[in-house]
Amino acid sequence: MKETGSTKINARMDSVAKPASKRSAYRLLEGLKDFSFALPALAFLVIFIYYPLLNSFYLSFTNWNMTKPVKQFVGFDNYEKLLTNETFYNVLRITFTYTVLDVVLTLGFGLLLALLFNVSSRFFNFLRMLIFMPHYISMVIVSMIFLWIFNSQYGLMNELLELMGIEKVQWLQNPKTALWVLIVVSVWKGVGFAMIIFIAGLRGIPVEYYEASSIDGASKWTQFWSITLPLLSPITLFLVVTNFISSMQVFQSVDIMTNGGPLESTKAMVYWIYTMAFSEFKTGRASALVIIFFIIIVLLTMVQMYVSKKKVHYEG
Repeated sequence: MKETGSTKINARMDSVAKPASKRSAYRLLEGLKDFSFALPALAFLVIFIYYPLLNSFYLSFTNWNMTKPVKQFVGFDNYEKLLTNETFYNVLRITFTYTVLDVVLTLGFGLLLALLFNVSSRFFNFLRMLIFMPHYISMVIVSMIFLWIFNSQYGLMNELLELMGIEKVQWLQNPKTALWVLIVVSVWKGVGFAMIIFIAGLRGIPVEYYEASSIDGASKWTQFWSITLPLLSPITLFLVVTNFISSMQVFQSVDIMTNGGPLESTKAMVYWIYTMAFSEFKTGRASALVIIFFIIIVLLTMVQMYVSKKKVHYEG
């Protein structure tokens, strides 16, 4: 009887174990199937982002110059030469100046346009489309257009100045105006995107908040500061972070319009990395500059996220 009872118990355990093992195998297969869908994106990240970054980190400790196959290890020599170079801090200052002005002006004008054009009508839809359209135009094309607009001899801007009796300005040849031209180009291209995102945020704010504040006697200006801006803070943070990262990496407009000049007044960080690697063939030092610049962007982005914790209001 004991053997019969134990046999029955074993049989029951086997019958329970088999479905459990089948379920585990099924879940494993489902997990592998789900993971397979992410493989193309993961492969893209590994090939075009993670591997180049790791390779740059390795090259930053060498004196490789692209013309020789030998990569001699030099330790932190590249980092030391960069961090003790006055040009590094000048380029960093130019990049920060461009980034701050670009982000502030793009978001400021984007919010202003969003407030003005947040109207549902065919006419305003058409206006929004016109303002947003430059977002889809390649920066190369935009740079070529503004290269003609700000041409010192026959540019549209100088023609308008002559009509008003003002002398022509050497826009791209003057260190005091060249960087501003690049900022204008970036703002013109990016303000439409900021406007559309802000409009989406404005339409997500419940009307009841404005109605309740109106009953309490709040003015439009008070409503803007007390309701609109706080509830737009998550969207503002998103635009600040994305525009900050994009502006810090400015390259195409500099390469096409100024080549870092005049007198290196528009020599941004990514353009300096490019010229150092492919014109001066100092690939090891350029790789060190990439790593330093990457760390700076990551740290500043983390600072923005940390500071915004108390400033950003998430409804609900």
